[in-house]
Amino acid sequence: MPGVRKMFTNPKYRLEELTDIDCSKDPVRPQLDVKFRTSDGRKIYGLRDEEGDICAIMCFAFTDDVPTTVEEMDAMCKSARLSSIHKAGIQGSIAIAYTVWAVKRGGGRKIVNEVYKMVKKSNNLNRLVTLSPLTDMARRFHLANGAKELQVNETSQNFEYDIELEEWEKYLDRAKKFFTLKKVN
Repeated sequence: MPGVRKMFTNPKYRLEELTDIDCSKDPVRPQLDVKFRTSDGRKIYGLRDEEGDICAIMCFAFTDDVPTTVEEMDAMCKSARLSSIHKAGIQGSIAIAYTVWAVKRGGGRKIVNEVYKMVKKSNNLNRLVTLSPLTDMARRFHLANGAKELQVNETSQNFEYDIELEEWEKYLDRAKKFFTLKKVN
């Protein structure tokens, strides 16, 4: 399928990395073109629903610090990309969600949940932070979806989703490793 790179699946939804979208439909940052959204370690994800339709889109940057503006995020992405050369190609430890929009009702919440799972399973990402516009709508959306307000800036606000493993998840990981080791021996 053109415009799709790889998939993360769940029984109802598929999170896909996209290579092309109609940026004019982005209600948050329509001025950012596809080239910006897919260069220097930035990615676009779409969430397909049960019918196979894209129900939401979220764009990410991967950095090592929390930006307060799009320009700062751009510079941080470039810096993280350059330093990734020394880290076996792994770029940035923070996933910055800088735009999200629902194509279908409820899609925004669903993509946040799926991205949260993806970042939590990642070996190199340790934080999920937003670079959100300074609006009440963005604030309500992220707080309602479990994020904590990190900081309010001059023209933006940052929220953070806690991706620390719960205690039971740590035990489950250990058990999986134990049984995998037992099978090999």
